[in-house]
Amino acid sequence: MVETVSPKPTACLALADGTVFYGHGFGATGRCVAELCFNTAMTGYQEIMTDPSYAGQVVTFTFPHIGNTGVTPEDDETADPVAAGMVVKWDPTLASNWRATEELKSWLTRTGRIAIGGVDTRRLTRAIRQQGAPHVAMEHNPDGNFDLEALVAAARAWPGLEGMDLAKDVTCAQSYRWDEMRWAWPDGYSRQEDPKHKVVAIDYGAKRNILRCLASAGCDVTVLPATATSAEVLAHNPDGVFLSNGPGDPAATGEYAVPMIKDILDKTDLPVFGICLGHQMLALALGAKTTKMNHGHHGANHPVKEHGTGKVEITSMNHGFAVDAQTLPEGVEETHISLFDGSNCGIRMKDRPVYSVQHHPEASPGPQDSFYLFERFAEAMAARKA
Repeated sequence: MVETVSPKPTACLALADGTVFYGHGFGATGRCVAELCFNTAMTGYQEIMTDPSYAGQVVTFTFPHIGNTGVTPEDDETADPVAAGMVVKWDPTLASNWRATEELKSWLTRTGRIAIGGVDTRRLTRAIRQQGAPHVAMEHNPDGNFDLEALVAAARAWPGLEGMDLAKDVTCAQSYRWDEMRWAWPDGYSRQEDPKHKVVAIDYGAKRNILRCLASAGCDVTVLPATATSAEVLAHNPDGVFLSNGPGDPAATGEYAVPMIKDILDKTDLPVFGICLGHQMLALALGAKTTKMNHGHHGANHPVKEHGTGKVEITSMNHGFAVDAQTLPEGVEETHISLFDGSNCGIRMKDRPVYSVQHHPEASPGPQDSFYLFERFAEAMAARKA
């Protein structure tokens, strides 16, 4: 009988507690250090890897079939992957989808992102849930030689996301206009040629599909960098202000973002709408506080209840920090909660069209359960002008 020998591991994932996972490396070679999270979505791995909110994180995919639909530039949420790396159970198979223009492996190699396959992702996910999101060092080395002590030391030395302002790393360098609308069969993306409202969107790490949803709701969108001042925002004479998603600790980004938002709220009656980090920025500006979650919410199957209607929406989420609803000030109310753990998922000012949500209404998991939030923003701008 011929004895089979398992191939030598070419990638290694080391947790700060000393736990080590071996697997098969693909994508770029080298090492990355980041926080480890897990995502429960069954589709959308390309959108997840290019979502700027994943800066500073390695993503473990709980669904095993990752890579089977390849990649296409149409699905990028920003120009290149932002997540530090990818962990999957099964090595990606060859792509089989009519929209695919490239294989996942070659795309990761070309864009400099490390991935590891052949990992027991169930065990890894349980560890994240029980112990909290760990700091990790991941290395892909085709020779299979790893300095485990150095990897564990690198994971332990990483400072973590608390206190880290990553919005500055992923925001745009300068302002730009956006008019591309949501994808629709059979024409794909079309342009907004008859906008009704001027919106300034603050880019803390904005996903392209959020900007498309604003355009589809009738908005002429001007995107400004995360560090934009209230004077720069108001110089565009907007009908409304949008606060985008983004990565990192909201309290750190709030050092410069919160004063700007407060100034907008104090000096104007403009409608304001925030998503994800933008939700947390608005909450901080209104006087609430944010906290670091044990393992966060990452997936496309999160039920969220809207208090006002009792409606339950199936949403996409990606956040490791949350607004503490117990700290909401007078005049601000909670509008949405997670049905998984009761954490805050939305707020609004009682007497003004100023509101935000933690989940991603543009990500279409429901598939259109939450698009009304963009329409509500447009209606608020129309009502103010009327």
